[in-house]
Amino acid sequence: MSYAVKEMFLTLQGEGVQAGRRAVFARFTGCNLWSGLEKDRSSAICQFCDTDFVGMDGDGGGRFRDAAAFVDAVTATWGEGVDARFVVLTGGEPMLQVDDSLISALHEAGFEIAIESNGTLAVPRSIDWICISPKAGSETVQRSGDELKLVWPQSGSDWEAMQEWDFANHLLQPMDARLDQAANDDNLKSAIAFVQAHPKWRLSLQTHKILGLA
Repeated sequence: MSYAVKEMFLTLQGEGVQAGRRAVFARFTGCNLWSGLEKDRSSAICQFCDTDFVGMDGDGGGRFRDAAAFVDAVTATWGEGVDARFVVLTGGEPMLQVDDSLISALHEAGFEIAIESNGTLAVPRSIDWICISPKAGSETVQRSGDELKLVWPQSGSDWEAMQEWDFANHLLQPMDARLDQAANDDNLKSAIAFVQAHPKWRLSLQTHKILGLA
């Protein structure tokens, strides 16, 4: 199987429990909740996505013919002589492409694997760190993992039911309203108030944007 990747780059994980950790980000093309095209945003299930996952033209992007070629690229991006290898598979929706061959090849190369998924497709437990970000209006079938990251606010999100899902960490992340600073301020205030009232949840910020990282 080949793999279509928008971009691949070395950075620090910006969100969630693993924030601040050196990581290779591999962003897969395609998503099952939005085409990625602005003309389709208003009719998409997920309308607030802040990521470009269309095409294979980003830094380090391309079509990798097999798992070995993909892992070679991840390894080169990580660099030689640096331990604690860590890769984040993201998108789009990475589970449209991630398979057992890719997972095994990354493990054989010494990588700890994290995934960021919308949870509409089952995620193998062979992945070391499973982060699920449910989207209102979709069916979340992956209800267990290491990190549940709910973008807030989302009309129609059943956060009370989500509290009972089998996740080690429940995180609330203010929605990025893109260029609307007033809305961003309101979303942050709302998220802070929610966490204050529901202490099972923790606040997650997009620190990579604050730091100016990719």
